[in-house]
Amino acid sequence: METSTRVLIYEDNPDLQASLSQLIAGAPGLSLVGAFGNCTQVTTDVARLQPHVVLMDIDMPGINGIEGLRRIKANAPTINVVMLTVFEENDRVFGAVCAGADGYLLKKTPPARLLEAISEVRAGGAPMTPAIARQVLQLFPKAPASPSASNDESAANLSAREREILRLLVEGYSYKMIAADRGISIDTVRSHIKKIYEKLHVRSMTEAVSKALRQGLT
Repeated sequence: METSTRVLIYEDNPDLQASLSQLIAGAPGLSLVGAFGNCTQVTTDVARLQPHVVLMDIDMPGINGIEGLRRIKANAPTINVVMLTVFEENDRVFGAVCAGADGYLLKKTPPARLLEAISEVRAGGAPMTPAIARQVLQLFPKAPASPSASNDESAANLSAREREILRLLVEGYSYKMIAADRGISIDTVRSHIKKIYEKLHVRSMTEAVSKALRQGLT
């Protein structure tokens, strides 16, 4: 039974592609299944290599990373795609979030944090660097609670601790950071997040964060 996480990389900078490949290939529990400088054959690549997680450069020649993301999600929606970029502009963040990105990290993200993000996204999280999280907060400003939102049973049923954890997720905290901030174990964080999913009727961290921002739940 395969236990390693299969990772596919799209990065057009040869040096960065090589360093990412070396990082993934040498990390326990991860398996590098491919690394490409463009995503013109992304649909075929994904079908052939069967990755669990894709690290996707946002700015590549030919087909850019956002279009590559769309094609992956259209054909294999369960594959987790984490965008890697040097950009923090609102339009790029918005495009990636709307296309279904499961995470959004800057290329200068430290290697240890990148490896943690891969584990986090596989566990249902939505890893984002703090700078990107701030951009997302600006893109989805809290709306005044509407009668339908205030009467939303799922939102009303969130406990105080669950609201705290949801707020930290919105701010871009990782599971490990939440555990340290709240003085609880990572397993307890996962348990709370599972309950948040159930109560908000969502299936991913991106959906949970989006709903929290739309309805002002935090």
